[in-house]
Amino acid sequence: MALVAVYLFWICLFLVFYSYIGYGILIYILVAIKKNLYGQSDYSASHEPEVTLIIPAYNEAGFIETKIKNTLELNYPDSKLKIIFISDGSTDGTGAIIEKYTQFLHLYKPERMGKPDAVNRAMAFVQTPIVIFCDANTLLNKDAIREIVKFYQDPKVGGVAGEKKVAGGSDDGAADAEGFYWKYESALKNLDSELHTVVGAAGELFSIRTHLFEHLPNNTILDDFVMSMRICQKGYVFKYEPKAYASELPSATIKNEQKRKIRISAGGFQSMVMLKDLLNIFKYPVLSFQYISHRVLRWAVCPFCLVVIFFLNIYLMFHYWPGLYTNIFILQVAFYLMAFGGWILNRYSIKVKILYIPYYFVFMNLSVFLGLRRFLKGNQSILWEKAFRAKSMTS
Repeated sequence: MALVAVYLFWICLFLVFYSYIGYGILIYILVAIKKNLYGQSDYSASHEPEVTLIIPAYNEAGFIETKIKNTLELNYPDSKLKIIFISDGSTDGTGAIIEKYTQFLHLYKPERMGKPDAVNRAMAFVQTPIVIFCDANTLLNKDAIREIVKFYQDPKVGGVAGEKKVAGGSDDGAADAEGFYWKYESALKNLDSELHTVVGAAGELFSIRTHLFEHLPNNTILDDFVMSMRICQKGYVFKYEPKAYASELPSATIKNEQKRKIRISAGGFQSMVMLKDLLNIFKYPVLSFQYISHRVLRWAVCPFCLVVIFFLNIYLMFHYWPGLYTNIFILQVAFYLMAFGGWILNRYSIKVKILYIPYYFVFMNLSVFLGLRRFLKGNQSILWEKAFRAKSMTS
């Protein structure tokens, strides 16, 4: 029994390390080797295909004017940029504000059917070869479209993901934790892109070739992720461009961020079912390797490994090489105490930066369990609950 426990403990510890640190180190090395052997692709910045920008908005009356102003200031020829706003279900006057601008196509219906339904409807109006999606509560940098479309000179590129930037701050450290996480994620996405493909786009800003779009099931929770991965399944790649970015305010509090994380976690389990073929590493060698390493391990394996590691550690302290396992257990307890301390201080709006990482790490993994429960119960609505955001953001 002790030997089995030892093997299981170290396997779980390796999987957690590999998922959060080791994978990044490995692809950094692989990318360096690839660049040394094949060099780096160069794309012309003068490439200007016709583009449609789709912006779903729900009850964004307080921000939509800022978003519209930002959209009108994008550095791209007006004759080659079509813009579609969708305000389905909005009850705060968002649609009326959009209607004042005749240069946009505005789609609206009183029923709120979810983002997949809105995107499916909007795609019927797209006649350009490239379509870009972005959220209504984000601001794009002026050259975002130019930076995205340059990749479409390569026929193997089926989509391009921009970067999400967390702007501003919040009172309880949510911005600092969320911002740190997204910087880490951005670095991994950049490496993924340079190795082969980004593993799933984020809805804040991404684009696809219009002819590759597939009608989304209306119950899809992570529509952006599923859409991008299905394109990769067809043999195309998704590229990542950090010079095209969407700035978004952080959640106002960690509680609001948790609602978002739980929804994403529930969507992650749904996506793994919808994209089950991607687990076949013989069919999609590089894509499956990236998908499993970057997504599946974090969504479906590591949170459970953390529980196994903790309790097996207690057993091994008393049954197998107590000195080593006692020291590891002390480190675990110290880490979780730091996370707990971060949670306690957060309740009193006291910021201690050294506690952000353990606090956010535990918070993310706890959200996976809560998301799994929602997924298994089938009660995760596709209608996202509008998150409260931190202080106002301007372009």
